Amino acid sequence: MPDFLLAGHFTHIDLLMAVEVALLGFIGGTLSGFIGSGGAFFMTPGMMNLGVPGAVAVASNISHKFGKAMIGSKKHGEMGHVDKKLAVIVLITAALGINLAVWVMKSLFTRGREGGGGEASTALSDLYISLVFVGVLSLVSLSMLADIIKSRKQEEARPSRRIVDFLNRFRLHPMIHFPVADVSVSLWVLLVCGLATGYLAGTIGVGGFIGVPAMIYVFGVSAQVAAGTELFLAMFMGAYGLLNYAFQGMVDVRLVVLLYLGSLVGIHLGAYGTKVVRELIIRLVTSCIILLCVLSRLIAIPVYLRRLGVVRLRPSADGYFNSASKVLLYASGLVGAAIILFFVFRAYLERRRVHASLAAGAEPAA
Repeated sequence: MPDFLLAGHFTHIDLLMAVEVALLGFIGGTLSGFIGSGGAFFMTPGMMNLGVPGAVAVASNISHKFGKAMIGSKKHGEMGHVDKKLAVIVLITAALGINLAVWVMKSLFTRGREGGGGEASTALSDLYISLVFVGVLSLVSLSMLADIIKSRKQEEARPSRRIVDFLNRFRLHPMIHFPVADVSVSLWVLLVCGLATGYLAGTIGVGGFIGVPAMIYVFGVSAQVAAGTELFLAMFMGAYGLLNYAFQGMVDVRLVVLLYLGSLVGIHLGAYGTKVVRELIIRLVTSCIILLCVLSRLIAIPVYLRRLGVVRLRPSADGYFNSASKVLLYASGLVGAAIILFFVFRAYLERRRVHASLAAGAEPAA
């Protein structure tokens, strides 16, 4: 049986790095509870910027997703934002997608270590992760921003229903009704979206940024129910991904624990934010953070190309690219978390003010 701690040999963790990984977890947890993603769009590239091999970062993050998603889905479930029937059906093909992704990742990781050695040993898998990350999440963020801009003049801005209405014309049977989400969706559409969600979760640790937009723009689900349902789904995908990657010896348990330390605090704040923040704000914050994270990963790509011998750059340039990528990533995460916390604490203060007013009015009556 493979060594479950094998990934630990690839990463040296000192005190500063431990603090930074825990901070990644807190910011990622806050964003996760707020927008329904596992937060991997922030944590996976964040760990790669700290020197963790991409495959190990993905494996450790998807392992950490299990426990965090369990807490987040419980919070959303208490608010009535989880459609378990929808999550279970999507999970069927999501498992197949994860299997395929783990096989591809293991092949690239092994080929890099056997072929190049040295700094080129992980460059192939890191480049693959970065290219998938940039390509997919650019499409998601730009599509969401375009939809928000089109709906900004509406009195009550809502997500576009063009894809939902288009698919409803064909009525691809069997159609399945979901009572919590209050939508009817073709089984074939559900299975295709599940396969894509699972593959991306296993490739870059990001499933929520396909799952959540798919639920909103393809299934017609509200942003709150999409966020809660995706976290419920992520709980099972995280557990399945953990088993697959662990048996390949690619999970670093130390990174998983450090991510937990921060994320389990942040996710409570983020989940509460969905209760007090307008849906348009949720979508706007989501799209802007994704776009900034994409730019951060794009800046790091020349480093991997140099290590593979594709472009000629001085090795000293790696530090500049990595620093710029790291600063932009942390800026996006900190600004996003600050916006969420601002709305959460403002709602908390308003509620306390209302309670104080009611208590003051009740005293004379008594």
